[in-house]
Amino acid sequence: MPTERSTSSLLSIQSYGGRSSSRASTTTNYSQSEQDALREIRQEKAALLLEIRSLKDEIADCSWIIERLDVDEDGKPNSERQIMAIGRKKFNLDPKKGLEYMLEQKVLQHTPEDVAKFLFAGEGLTKTAIGIYLGEPDAFNQKVLEDFIRLHDFSNTKLVSALRVFLWSFRLPGESQKIDRMMEKFAQYYCEQNEGVFATSDSCYVLSYATIMLNTTLHNRNVKDRQTVEQFIKMNRGINGSEDLPREMLVDIFDDIKAQQFKIAEDDGNDLLPAFEDPDRQGWLYKQGGKYKSWKQRWYAFYSFLVPPDSDQGGGVEQT
Repeated sequence: MPTERSTSSLLSIQSYGGRSSSRASTTTNYSQSEQDALREIRQEKAALLLEIRSLKDEIADCSWIIERLDVDEDGKPNSERQIMAIGRKKFNLDPKKGLEYMLEQKVLQHTPEDVAKFLFAGEGLTKTAIGIYLGEPDAFNQKVLEDFIRLHDFSNTKLVSALRVFLWSFRLPGESQKIDRMMEKFAQYYCEQNEGVFATSDSCYVLSYATIMLNTTLHNRNVKDRQTVEQFIKMNRGINGSEDLPREMLVDIFDDIKAQQFKIAEDDGNDLLPAFEDPDRQGWLYKQGGKYKSWKQRWYAFYSFLVPPDSDQGGGVEQT
């Protein structure tokens, strides 16, 4: 059997032609405790609406601040710097696609000289990614390799010292054909800057390769039979235009490598530092926290990192 309150509420609804029930007619049929609870609910609703309105205003202010971050202090757009930061991240993941992105954005000129300077500076780039790009067989990549090598100064420098500098500017790729092309270009340039040291650039190439192998045999713990100086001299007989290289030169190379192995360029994480020095967004934002949930102004920096599709890394914010 329906109660009196239910009947009164139904009549109130019908009297409004199907519209919402009259608040006054239904409220009077609630008990005092129910009316008090309803009043608290309405007060909470009003407070929530005010908070939502306040949050919308805060979001609008934050959006304005973020938009202002796209200009420098003098009011000039800094988008080129941001594009370069994104381009470096892309390059470290995929050198070819990263360079294509920077060329499309016109922050780099599509010339071997400009690309070589970018790689030689190496700011924010991994040595592995540089080596991958320089080792590619495409004609443009090979011209970049030539210009990259010519940015070094090997004049009046011993071969071992020149090799140390050269091999520190990037990480040698694992493929023998790529290493072969790189060492051939290095030998040609070294001979240009040091005329008279070798009969031909082929002689320099053979000795350079032999020196790298010597470094492996002397310092690789997996090699049991260490090469001796006499074996090294014998191995390099007749390579200088069918003539022998000076014994003192070969002994000096052997002693140099034995005393100090080549420091092969590795990516130890330091290449990530420039990425954190150049955030995509930064500025003051308001954060709610603390015991009393008060709003406090905090300085935030936002970074975007492109993760390969096959990566198993989780978390973060998906870019769309």
